[in-house]
Amino acid sequence: MESGKPPVRVVVVDDEQLIRMAVRLVLDGESDLTVVAEAADGEEALVAVREKTPDIVLIDVRMPGRDGVSWTRELLALDRPPRVIVLTAFDSDALVLDALRAGALGFVLKHTPPDRIIDAVRTVANGEPALSPQATTRLIAAATAADSPAVGGAVREAARKRLSVLTRRELETARAIADGLGNPEIAERLGITVATVKAHTSSLFRKLEVDNRVRIALLVLDAEYPGPLS
Repeated sequence: MESGKPPVRVVVVDDEQLIRMAVRLVLDGESDLTVVAEAADGEEALVAVREKTPDIVLIDVRMPGRDGVSWTRELLALDRPPRVIVLTAFDSDALVLDALRAGALGFVLKHTPPDRIIDAVRTVANGEPALSPQATTRLIAAATAADSPAVGGAVREAARKRLSVLTRRELETARAIADGLGNPEIAERLGITVATVKAHTSSLFRKLEVDNRVRIALLVLDAEYPGPLS
């Protein structure tokens, strides 16, 4: 932790107490992270966020009653909204997609290694999305499944129309982002410099009128454009 910089404040929301305890143990073991509250459902989460004003909320997408997607929307509509990371066991891929569309900046598997959870919280706290390659692969499968809401012709064509303004290199960059790659990995895949990747990404933000990489990835998934150009 940087000298004088307060730790990242986290609220953990899950109806399973063991999951909440496990996440707390992982995060509280780091000097730059602290769990300020736990919640068993969305109602408790809203109360905790209003009282504790956390930086990050880790929320399960599937809970009794209302799912984590609707609660994500409510959390992000608050006057001082936290950044949201969704938790999933991947029995509800479509809900994860919906949560990302609702504004969540990342997601982690419930049984992911502790260091990945820590990295995800730190990444999202810095305003960057946390989309691991493994989890992104599962999302691509969900988005392109026959019964996925992202496959509808109107959704697909609308996404492709938005992406049609991109140059070939920008589209390649967008596809790499959808694969969950970071700037160094994108640079290696495309044979360009990290600075050029950053320039392409800035252009993507401007041309697609989005403000984060998650939105780029979702457009690629909606357009059914996963993976590198052939």
